[in-house]
Amino acid sequence: MTLRINDVAPDFEAETTHGPIRFHDWVGDGWAVLFSHPKDFTPVCTTELGYVAGLVDDFAKRNTKVIGISVDTVDDHNRWKSDIQDVTGHKVDYPLIGDPDLKVAKLYDMLPADIEGGAQGRTAADNATVRSVFVVGPDKRIKLSLTYPMTTGRNFDEILRVIDSMQLTAEHKVATPAQWSPGGKVIVVPAVSDEDAQAAFGQFDRVKPYLRYVDQPEKG
Repeated sequence: MTLRINDVAPDFEAETTHGPIRFHDWVGDGWAVLFSHPKDFTPVCTTELGYVAGLVDDFAKRNTKVIGISVDTVDDHNRWKSDIQDVTGHKVDYPLIGDPDLKVAKLYDMLPADIEGGAQGRTAADNATVRSVFVVGPDKRIKLSLTYPMTTGRNFDEILRVIDSMQLTAEHKVATPAQWSPGGKVIVVPAVSDEDAQAAFGQFDRVKPYLRYVDQPEKG
């Protein structure tokens, strides 16, 4: 099963460090970030989980929940959390999904569906492709997916920036240019006529017939 942007995020039931969940119900009416890890007690992932713990309030300001998943048991996750706090100074209060039977990893196409057995005996290298980030919208559709190598820590400030862009562009008929950051100029989408652009945004800067910049509109 190959997952693409705008596909419905596969629903599942799982045990987590916060108890059992059904994913779509857990997402609710807001946004969610699901980010995966190949194994507990691995160095790069330890730094990532701790960094995200320090950003939970920033995600909450964007009506976005965070949930991690690692191909290990919930008991292992709970033991790992103390290491994460020791290393990063941040307590992991968001849920971590246990996936010892590899069900969710396969469901999200992070591991081949025909792999037999569970997580026991598998190394981080065996699960190297379980290094993805999925952003899911209120409609339960995948809005973004990224997969990183095990040796490269993920940039979660960039994930926040992308969520800012996606929430802005879901509300207004604009797109964000390269290297955009909140408060910067945005682009009027080509489907909007000049007349409608002026009515919606006021004056705009026409660089090309298909490239028109305006000040960032306010999010609702």
